Amino acid sequence: MNSTVPLEQYQALEAKYIEQYQALEAKYIEQYQALEAKYIEQYQDIEAKYNQLQHELAQLKRMIFGSRSEKFIPSDNLNQLELDFGQLDLAALTPIEKESITYERNKKNHPGRTALPENIPTEDIIIEPTEDTTDMVCIGEEVTETVDYKPGILLKRRYIRRKYAQRNASEDQNAIVIGEMPDRPIPKGIAEAGLLAYIWVSKFVDHLPFYRQIEMFKRQFGWSIHKSTLNDWLAACCSLLDALYVTHTRLVIEGYYLQADESPIKVLDRDKPGSTHQGYMWVVRNPLNGLVLFKYRKGRGADGIKELLSEFNGYLQPNSCIRNHKTYGKLSKY
Repeated sequence: MNSTVPLEQYQALEAKYIEQYQALEAKYIEQYQALEAKYIEQYQDIEAKYNQLQHELAQLKRMIFGSRSEKFIPSDNLNQLELDFGQLDLAALTPIEKESITYERNKKNHPGRTALPENIPTEDIIIEPTEDTTDMVCIGEEVTETVDYKPGILLKRRYIRRKYAQRNASEDQNAIVIGEMPDRPIPKGIAEAGLLAYIWVSKFVDHLPFYRQIEMFKRQFGWSIHKSTLNDWLAACCSLLDALYVTHTRLVIEGYYLQADESPIKVLDRDKPGSTHQGYMWVVRNPLNGLVLFKYRKGRGADGIKELLSEFNGYLQPNSCIRNHKTYGKLSKY
């Protein structure tokens, strides 16, 4: 009997700790999901405000700098002279003769989007309206072409949206209905998710710059794409990943102990073709969860790492180079 008592106690203790662990794990998962939903909502609000400000700024620029716009001058401006038309006899003015001048100029043709090659596989997706079209008449269809990538295959995808008209539509009904276009990673862009993922992996994992990818697309599929288009796609994907970057940064610096290091790298200087400038890649690692954060800075000043770790409260372990550098005298004290 005595030999079985420790085993029973061990099993009871084991079950107790497993239950406590599961409860603690569920608690942290719930907290993480709540924080993630909170930050996503905040990001969406900030993005909406940013887009509104961008729209207002564009309108203001058109009002101020537009070729046909007139600047508004308030009436209380003391430096503005007023013209008195009260005593002016408009009937006595001699009409000014007008003449018509015509000229011709060459019309500039917009290049538009690069046409997709005809020899690549094509996938047609027919989209019907969500409404009941039993008693409607099909009056046409709208076709939207996109491009996707599968391993070794550049694919043209055609979304064919059927358009229908009501036979006897009332005033409060839509006379014409059409299938809805599915969401894409870049609104109104032709790049599908598979192609964007392939371009990102090729650039950041396989280290293929855009000019090499352009030549590969041209050689393998006969598709000519401009570098500016790839740059725009890259910027759009960075905006999509911003919420993930913010969450990752928060997870890295949420502990009480971090390790930091910076490595000098040569970076091509856009303002001076053919030359480079000295840049620094900061690496911050959280040993407790194994997550790593990379942050590029043009200089070696302490402001960059201090800004990155502004919300960190704990111990920072730098390398010997940082510790001996005079700019980082108080860097490790948080």
